[in-house]
Amino acid sequence: MSGDVDFECRQIAELLGDYLEGSLPRHQAELLEWHIEGCRPCVAFVNTYKGTINAAKKLQEVEIPSELKSRLIAF
Repeated sequence: MSGDVDFECRQIAELLGDYLEGSLPRHQAELLEWHIEGCRPCVAFVNTYKGTINAAKKLQEVEIPSELKSRLIAF
């Protein structure tokens, strides 16, 4: 990717994690936002991505049974 080249959907998928974490450089973040505003498939992708993150945050840690843990380590 170089300079002011328009973002493509593929690039959105690659950079979305950094964007949501706030670690994407401002210029790239602005290009990403501009692309998303005009791209329905990317809006759907972003919403699904955010939903997945939110769902994962709600997961509870579960203790792994010792027998399963031993089998996994042996694997």
